Amino acid sequence: MSAPAVTEIPHANAEPGILADLLDLTKARLNLLVLITTFVGYWMGAAHIEWLRLIQAMLGTALCAASAAAFNQLWEVKVDALMTRTADRPIVSGRMKRSAAFWIACVLGIAGTAWLALAVNVLSATLAASTIVIYVLIYTPMKRHTAWCTLVGAVSGAIPPVVGWAAANPHLTLGAWVLFAILFTWQMPHFLAIAWMHRDQYRGAGLVMLKSDDQTGIATAATSFGFTLLLTAATLVPFDAGTAGGAYLGGALLINCVFFLAALNFFADRSRPVARRLFFASIIYLPLILGLMILTKA
Repeated sequence: MSAPAVTEIPHANAEPGILADLLDLTKARLNLLVLITTFVGYWMGAAHIEWLRLIQAMLGTALCAASAAAFNQLWEVKVDALMTRTADRPIVSGRMKRSAAFWIACVLGIAGTAWLALAVNVLSATLAASTIVIYVLIYTPMKRHTAWCTLVGAVSGAIPPVVGWAAANPHLTLGAWVLFAILFTWQMPHFLAIAWMHRDQYRGAGLVMLKSDDQTGIATAATSFGFTLLLTAATLVPFDAGTAGGAYLGGALLINCVFFLAALNFFADRSRPVARRLFFASIIYLPLILGLMILTKA
């Protein structure tokens, strides 16, 4: 069946406004996570906080993330038109021309990379630019061919805290890679829960977000559970390395225990409500564990 014409896709709000469309194009709500993790990376990597430098690092990283989101929507117009959850996006609905979206994405990416290079340092700029390359040129096309795309997408999503660290400290020591590992492993149960909940829409749009032979969801749930265990291990590295004390250890064990139970429940019951609970548990988990790291930083 051929994809429907973009102009034929119905949408609830034909004229939400230019600002709303720009926020939608750049996935502003999703990219709030980029700002948070960049902040945490800087905070954990800095010997002392230079607030102007921190703001510049967050701004540059956010611009690069917005660019990647816009390029992604440009690439996936036909795919988005086939899913109700994305059919009202600005390009799909016809409210924004592709040419306009393309130049917006280019300007955001160039501005973000240049800002970081000039106002912060070249390392942070290189890392931020790499998120665009990985997300747009590798992850996005892979979604049409293999479920391994989720791992590649997780790499892109795990780089922002390293950008923040690099902005504060050009030496990417153990702490930077712990943050990368936490974000990388956390994304797997988070995104797999989403993919399982919306598997019919993804399948109908030709996106391979899950293994094709995983009809019962047992492989998806097992993968989520496995990465939850890896996530727990990653969060305990600071204590094992002697950079965090007992207060951090106690809090991390408690937070991980709750998330572990949500993943275990999903392994036992792959229903949509249980997957949704794992998704919400992941949303609660990340700010708690990152906040704990900030509060207990030596």
